[in-house]
Amino acid sequence: MQPWKTLASERVAEFGKYLTVERRTIELPDGRTIPDWPWLIMPDYINVVAVTDDDQFICFRQVKYAVEGTSLAVVGGYLEPGEEPLAAAQRELREETGYEADEWISLGRYAVDANRGAGTGHSFLARGAQYVGGLIADDLEEQELLLLSRTEVETALANGEFKVMPWTTAVALALLKISDRD
Repeated sequence: MQPWKTLASERVAEFGKYLTVERRTIELPDGRTIPDWPWLIMPDYINVVAVTDDDQFICFRQVKYAVEGTSLAVVGGYLEPGEEPLAAAQRELREETGYEADEWISLGRYAVDANRGAGTGHSFLARGAQYVGGLIADDLEEQELLLLSRTEVETALANGEFKVMPWTTAVALALLKISDRD
């Protein structure tokens, strides 16, 4: 199989460091071209499923602009320019929760939109998390830090209480990884 080719691109909108929109001309492997293909440029991000020494999952209950009602969430955030995904994950865990973890397991890196860009998500499982203080609460949304049992997280996942796909995916992958080790 052959990849698509970008023949031309034009920046059509910029919204600070979080979103740039391009219009691209794409050539398909069979030679057909598609003008006006939308392409989204966004920073890569991380999600962390953190588990404490006593097997409690660190989660948030929060509101998000694009989500109806409240949702359960895991630690997450954008990578800073030049920052490695693991370093971003460790930074975000400390900033958002005041926890640090001994063991870090990559759960993979995934394209957000296979045809239109929108960055790459990196998911991690952090085990052995311990509270060390130093919480930096700079998120825009209201949120409540929760410590949930594995059963509570599994039930919440099954009931659709993680309402954003990257959070749902990270939790499911973490639970699979934990089951593999049990």
